[in-house]
Amino acid sequence: MDQDAVPIDRRPSMADVARAAGVSGQTVSRVVNGRVIVDGATRQRVLDAMHRVGYRPNSAARALRNGQFHSLGVIMSTLATVGNSRTLNAIASAAVPRGYSITLMPVGHTTQGEVTGAFSRLNEQLVDGVVVLIDEHELDHSEIQLPHGLPVVVIDSNPRSDYPMVDTDQAQGAELATTHLLELGHRTVHHLAGPRHSYAAEHREKSWRATLRRHHREVPEPLTGDWSAESGHTLGATLANNPDVTAIFAGNDQMAYGAGLALFRRELRVPRDVSIVGFDDQPSAAYMWPPLTTIRQPAVEMGIATARALLDELRGRGFVQPTFHTDLVLRASTAPPPRMRARGVARRARPPRR
Repeated sequence: MDQDAVPIDRRPSMADVARAAGVSGQTVSRVVNGRVIVDGATRQRVLDAMHRVGYRPNSAARALRNGQFHSLGVIMSTLATVGNSRTLNAIASAAVPRGYSITLMPVGHTTQGEVTGAFSRLNEQLVDGVVVLIDEHELDHSEIQLPHGLPVVVIDSNPRSDYPMVDTDQAQGAELATTHLLELGHRTVHHLAGPRHSYAAEHREKSWRATLRRHHREVPEPLTGDWSAESGHTLGATLANNPDVTAIFAGNDQMAYGAGLALFRRELRVPRDVSIVGFDDQPSAAYMWPPLTTIRQPAVEMGIATARALLDELRGRGFVQPTFHTDLVLRASTAPPPRMRARGVARRARPPRR
């Protein structure tokens, strides 16, 4: 049996490393804790011994001694949306180079039990702070209590007076989309809204309504989806049966994609027959056919700002809550409307495409 081998029924200890390296336990401790008073040759001998016996430093124990775990938790309601995935990636890209790991804690339903349980599990993981990315009304309910004493930054939700928040100006984006379609000459704009539980969807819908009213236009009944292309396709098929629809503002790019396919299957062309504007500016938006006019939401910049805000809070620095502006990205999915009468006749003459 190898003299350095450790019985398989227990984890290697610093004593095992010290014996294998022929040094004292104090020397091993100095190497493990990054002390610079160990000479290079001895340090390398200890590192080689650690490798041979399979010793892994207990980072949690070291963190308990100095009060820093170099880990950030992220509580997220869904990874299914491209925006959330891009934001999470940006958080990691900003935190990892600064020596922090990321622990993701997804929650299926943002109830009190789910959110509280997620925080409890993150506390067991020994994190220094938490990012909350839950686009749900339930987050603002009084029965859901975010923990005191643990730094928290909230992304893209309703403002909470006691926590820093990073958000996009959702209302500005919806106004840009709706105004663009009206300025092209469309009489009104139909809306494919996001889910009712979403603050982002609510803000976009309210701004769409307000913009139409400000221009003294009819406000059609919005159709509610769930952010998915499938829901956009279902709702788009409904709008395709209405000859008065010439312009659609979709609550996100995915629903815009689905609506465009539904129109195509009814032999309606974008933008000749119907113009469509999305929201998010996903990387794929520029490569759809036709390329999608959309509202750019700076998900990457938001993720970076969130990570920096949380790290600043951990260092005791001040924090100014940023709200990111949106931009209208003009592509080929929008155009002036066709003549209503001719287009209406043409629609009624075409049977649905199977």
